[in-house]
Amino acid sequence: MRILFAEDDETLGELTEHQLLRRYHVVDWMKDGAEARQAMAPGRYDVYVFDWMLPGATGMDLVRAARKKDDNTPILLLTARDAVQDRVEGLLAGADDYMIKPFAFEELEARLLALFRRQERVIQSDSLQVGDLVAHLNRFEVTRGGAAITLTRREFQLLVCLMRHEGQVLSREQLLDQVWGVGADVTLNTVDSTVKLLRKKVDGPYEHKCIHSVYGAGYRLSQNGGEHHV
Repeated sequence: MRILFAEDDETLGELTEHQLLRRYHVVDWMKDGAEARQAMAPGRYDVYVFDWMLPGATGMDLVRAARKKDDNTPILLLTARDAVQDRVEGLLAGADDYMIKPFAFEELEARLLALFRRQERVIQSDSLQVGDLVAHLNRFEVTRGGAAITLTRREFQLLVCLMRHEGQVLSREQLLDQVWGVGADVTLNTVDSTVKLLRKKVDGPYEHKCIHSVYGAGYRLSQNGGEHHV
């Protein structure tokens, strides 16, 4: 999942980001509500996680801002408020779920996955398949023709991004934003080198190639042939 996470508590933020990254999610952690509001955009993230009390703009402000813009990205609110009326207020404003601090990370991820699965773009089996290439999202495993392929965390995220946009050309800038995250301290050359490594593992041993370069535009993953410039 690609997650926008707004939390100003340094300890909680670092721990949550670390745990989500370990589970192969892409996380943009922001400590200010105004900064998070600037990053919000329909289709950019799979889920938003907002702390209720944030500097710049509260979690409730962010919920209302998203729904006002017809941004239907699922939203989970984190709050220390356990009064029923507070929870009702958040849900009525447009939040999809809430968790009361302190919380167990395993429950947080389970709730995020539940929100994620409600989105139409997620395959019901929790897997993605293009031809004989299959990515198992929950197990973080990839097979091709039934043979296991070992990928790094970043390679797995890149492959899933390409598979979710099967047949579409994604620019290097789009891949950088969607896989590495907003403001990541990497260059477009990093995208190219990671794609090259991914190709060696996914396409190298096989006659039919899945990952194609489209000259001057970017990369595309498809079952059919296409421009392929190494």
